[in-house]
Amino acid sequence: MLVVALAAAVLSSGQAWGDDRVELLCANNTGDDERINTALGATTSGGEVVLTGTCLIDGTIRLVGDRTLRGTSRTGTVIQQAAGANLDAMLASDTYLDNVSWTGAPVAVRSLTLLAEGGTNPTGHDALVLRSWQSVVEDVVIRDAPRHGIRLTNLSANGTALTNTQVNGRIVGNHIHDSRARGVHVEDTGNSVTDWQLLDNWIGGAGTDGIGLDNAAGWLVRGNHVYNVGRVALWADRLFGSSITDNYLEDFVESGIRLSLQGEAASTVSGNRVFDFSGGTGTFLETIVNYGTGNLVVTGNTLRGNGVGVGLDYQRGPGAGLVVASTGNLVTDVATPRRTGTGVTVTAGI
Repeated sequence: MLVVALAAAVLSSGQAWGDDRVELLCANNTGDDERINTALGATTSGGEVVLTGTCLIDGTIRLVGDRTLRGTSRTGTVIQQAAGANLDAMLASDTYLDNVSWTGAPVAVRSLTLLAEGGTNPTGHDALVLRSWQSVVEDVVIRDAPRHGIRLTNLSANGTALTNTQVNGRIVGNHIHDSRARGVHVEDTGNSVTDWQLLDNWIGGAGTDGIGLDNAAGWLVRGNHVYNVGRVALWADRLFGSSITDNYLEDFVESGIRLSLQGEAASTVSGNRVFDFSGGTGTFLETIVNYGTGNLVVTGNTLRGNGVGVGLDYQRGPGAGLVVASTGNLVTDVATPRRTGTGVTVTAGI
């Protein structure tokens, strides 16, 4: 990418303009969202807007396709929702805002902090809404969202559903805490939001679920640390060739890992550490099947409680059956180490 030289024209607002990059020093007043949107609109495809300082917003920042919005660091760039703004989204994909039926071109958001200020925006919604494929969210702090921290959705602002797919994105290395609902919410009323990667995030203090995936088909969920949540630490529906590995999940109320499976493919749950020392009485890992016969490998997980609850709970649900290769799991300090329902076959694998 061409980086604008220092000799580029500098506007009175603190912007340096060039073909591919805009540098913007935020003014810490409610005109910042207009300035950021103008800067994003001024770049060409492949362009980047780099923000510095505190950006106070009372309008949504429009993430234009094939653009990057980047800060200088988590502490060097802070986007703060103004009191009483009650935004549906602080940042949102252009196709979400435009209510079209197709997914947006890729966007990237990197190295900044979003202060959603849920306490002073009680009817606001989400910090970051993505409706763009092949997108990346990386090294971002999200704090105090009135609803969800990150919402990845097949729906637009007025509820228009996608007619195509929204695949192949990455949500990596972010810190999301004190969201009133979910830390990461994947919303898919159809079958569009598949084959993403959710890696190495820290998610704490969510009011409902730390991670909630309406459609986990093809997803890789790995290396996330989820803690102190109001309902489920990691809830993933519609597993289909999915992998949930090496996550550290602690202190939940209802469930550590809650899964539902589709009947055609097979999925893997391995190497997770699921602990509850806070007094919750729920289930540490539970499964059902949506249709057909589900196939699942559950191996090498460490589950530890405080004397109550169920460790591994394998249930068929509405499906025809469930086949589980369950081996090498350590389950301690729970009331029921394993519970197996009718129509479920548990083996050690081959």
